[in-house]
Amino acid sequence: MEVFTRWRTWDAARADLESSGDGARVDLGALAAAADAARRWHGDQRRPTGDPYVEHLLEALEVLVRGAGVTDPAMLSAVLLHDVVEDTPATLADVEDAFGPEVTELVDWVTKPPAGGAGRQAKRAAKSAYLRRLRDAPPEAVLVKLADRVSNVQRLDRMPPDFQRRYYAETVTYIVPLAEPHPWFAAWYAEWREAFSHLR
Repeated sequence: MEVFTRWRTWDAARADLESSGDGARVDLGALAAAADAARRWHGDQRRPTGDPYVEHLLEALEVLVRGAGVTDPAMLSAVLLHDVVEDTPATLADVEDAFGPEVTELVDWVTKPPAGGAGRQAKRAAKSAYLRRLRDAPPEAVLVKLADRVSNVQRLDRMPPDFQRRYYAETVTYIVPLAEPHPWFAAWYAEWREAFSHLR
């Protein structure tokens, strides 16, 4: 199972894109703007592992480019911005002002709405409804979500055991079916399921 952790900073990502030749296939200017906006909006946020949050966004970008071979500028910008509305003060209007309607639509599709009530049950119900809704998302938004989840599950063993089991089940139930029409993602998630099969 390939793990995507080479691009820990935008400078590292840009250098790798340029040296590999992928820089000629993607809009580096647009990506630099999205990476800068994501860094500003997320600020000092950290992942549950304690790593800077921006590393998650760059991992998802690396998945799309190096793994799935995506070069579409809107999708690549959206994967860098996919959590800004959910996790920062930024709004969809802010994203649209800076990056236009196409990127904003993709970000909107992958943004989990706030829970309708307080407590764990309300949060889980809202998340399940959001994940089911992704079945109706445009293919481009689905690819952004698939890359996001690859970043989140590729090192699932770094998370607490109870979270691992719950997140494994959620991924198999809602995300793996979304990967089936996309050969690269289908193959990656099949390898991932095998690697973490002890969580079944």
